[in-house]
Amino acid sequence: MTNPAKTIRIGTMIQATAGRAAERIAQLAPLGFESFEPFFWQTTNGQDLAELGKRCRDAIGDRDIVIQAIGMFGNPLEDTPLDRETLQGWKDCIDNAHHFGATVVAGFTGRLRNRPIPESLPRYREVWSELARRAADRGVRIAFENCAMDGNWQSGDWNIAHTPDAWEMMFNETPDEHLGLEWEPCHQLVYLIDPLPQIRQWASRIFHVHGKDATVRWDVIRRHGIFGREPFVHMRTPGFGDSNWTAIISELRLHGYVGCIDIEGWHDPVYRGDLEMTGQMHALRYLKTCRGGEFVPEDGAYEGGDPSLPR
Repeated sequence: MTNPAKTIRIGTMIQATAGRAAERIAQLAPLGFESFEPFFWQTTNGQDLAELGKRCRDAIGDRDIVIQAIGMFGNPLEDTPLDRETLQGWKDCIDNAHHFGATVVAGFTGRLRNRPIPESLPRYREVWSELARRAADRGVRIAFENCAMDGNWQSGDWNIAHTPDAWEMMFNETPDEHLGLEWEPCHQLVYLIDPLPQIRQWASRIFHVHGKDATVRWDVIRRHGIFGREPFVHMRTPGFGDSNWTAIISELRLHGYVGCIDIEGWHDPVYRGDLEMTGQMHALRYLKTCRGGEFVPEDGAYEGGDPSLPR
């Protein structure tokens, strides 16, 4: 019988730029993850994505694991050689998503560097109108992550899709139903935005979800503000931050979200490096508990594994 809890699956992101995505999936697949998001950083490095997709699916084998989304992160709106590789990477990911079994390609919109967000909109419309048509022809949706990458309204390098005001402008420029969001509460907490009302307003545009959280340090804000020397917020792995993921998942379900929450864990100031997988495994259990659904790793999954993993 199909488990109805798993209409929302809990998985993790897999770095694919260096060419070892399939091998990493093979390592992690026995640990209870229900989905993976292979992703590229600025370039695919000329990899054969059809072949990579096949190897990733072979690594999953007959396990009940899916790849809903693949990621292409960079700035496709500008014109340096690496920006052009990012734009080509978007085209290649859209064309080859089906080899991974993916129905979503996610990443940043890009922006005109160090210019206010509205000045990027004509170039945004030019690039993403074409890519949206390409995606529609292939049955793929495009999801923009809501990460500022240290930018703001006036200036930045990577992405305009980090604030609801920009979303309004973007989707007016490109109303195509194949364009939406790769949403996570972390980046909204960084802006001191309440994530739950945002889900209610933007649910129809949320195509994929990242499992990342944040801790807002209100004592620092009250003493130093948000532009002082002390960081006023830390990005956290789910289970260690401020968000109520039970409420988030319930809100997503109420609005019909069916898909994956893929953990993005390496930003956590505590659970990184040698503790990365300890944090990831805690997040996996935590999110499954918030969602509902039993955590059952395969027999012997931890034997001979990373000693930092909980046993």
